[in-house]
This record gives sequence, C-alpha cells and structure tokens, in this order.
Amino acid sequence: MTRLLKEIPQNDPLNTEKLKSLIDQAIYENKERPGAVMLVLNEVQSKIGHVSPCMQAYIANNLKVPLGQVHGVVTFYSFFKTKPRGKHTIKFCLGTACYVAGAPQLVEKAKQMLNTELGDTTPDGQITLEECRCVGACSQAPVVVVNEDVQGRLRPNKFPQVLKKVQS
Repeated sequence: MTRLLKEIPQNDPLNTEKLKSLIDQAIYENKERPGAVMLVLNEVQSKIGHVSPCMQAYIANNLKVPLGQVHGVVTFYSFFKTKPRGKHTIKFCLGTACYVAGAPQLVEKAKQMLNTELGDTTPDGQITLEECRCVGACSQAPVVVVNEDVQGRLRPNKFPQVLKKVQS
C-alpha cells in the first residue's frame, strides 16, 4: 500500500488539492459508519468519476482496513471504475443475441476508428468504449448504448454515423 502512495501519477486526483479534499471529506463523514468502505467508495465514484489504485490505497489507509478489502469492493461491483471515463460512453452489448448478430464486428470497427481498446478512453478524453452484457433489447440486436441512448440493429458500415453524432 505504501508503495502505491509513493508512486502517485501526476494526473491522479490525489495530486489535486480540491479532489483530494473531496476524498478526505468522504472518509471523514463515513469512517465510523457501518459499511464505511462502500459508502466512501460510492461517494468518491460519484464526485470524481473513478477510484484509481492510488485512491484505493489512500482510502484503505485512512479507513484502517486492508487494501484487499477496498480493492475487492471496487472490482466486484461493475459500476466502480478505476480509470477516468470519457465525456461520452459507447457500450457494446455482448449478450448472446447481440454477439450472434454481429456485435464483435461493431467493436472492431469502433476500435479501428477511435484507435483505442475496449475499457479505454480516447486520448482526447472524449469517448470511452465499454462492453456490457444483455441490455434487454435482444429483438434489436446488435445493440450499442451511446451514453444512455440504446441503438439497435446497428451494422459496422453505419457506425461512422453514430460516432459523428457523438463527436459533434
């Protein structure tokens, strides 16, 4: 844990006084409450948008719990993110119906066009590509969720139009 806190990347929220104070406030307000780890992580995720490995170590240290406990919560629940997300999110449903209907080809097209991988954000910080499991729109397969907008029956040759709308 100490090693993680000695090697804090320049762009980590712990290096920004305003963001670090948000983390400190979440710890201070919740440290004595039952379920403090989950409460602090939820608040930090909500206010900062992610919980980096260094932030996890900092939270564990200040709550006086093992780093493994904090990391376990972050990795168990899919809504916690360990890296900053883009301004926009494009999620590719990889449930069975979407997978069979061509979702992998959509993923490849997106990776090619944006020069990034699933789970990563474009260098300009604008778009994060993610995978998800069934979104409940199987009759519309393959489905892509752009921000909160579900788009179905999407084909790779139509993906540039989707991307253009997101980027404008």
